[in-house]
Amino acid sequence: MPKPAALDPAIAARLKRTTDGLVPAIAQQYDTGEVLMLGWMDDEALHRTLTTGRCTYWSRSRREYWTKGDTSGHVQYVKSVALDCDGDTVLVKVDQVGAACHTGDRTCFDAGALPVGQ
Repeated sequence: MPKPAALDPAIAARLKRTTDGLVPAIAQQYDTGEVLMLGWMDDEALHRTLTTGRCTYWSRSRREYWTKGDTSGHVQYVKSVALDCDGDTVLVKVDQVGAACHTGDRTCFDAGALPVGQ
């Protein structure tokens, strides 16, 4: 099996990873701004995301890569990728096809708002 190409060293140098080598990646619907989900990426997952045009994440529980939609059909087509000012979070603007959440919901953030100011 051929070794995958490495993440661009200039991009890799900007990342501030957790002790596990991961950065949180927020997926946001590109045209509405709706926040869809949070996943985790390492250098390889980010490289795959940037080069394939589809979001690839690292599953912390399964310890493997997964490309959103490969099993569910709920694909995330990448429109843009940005790092925050600290280099410790990735924002991926996507065109989400179907549900983003593993529960089948459009977004992972619709489980109910928490009370504020009470």
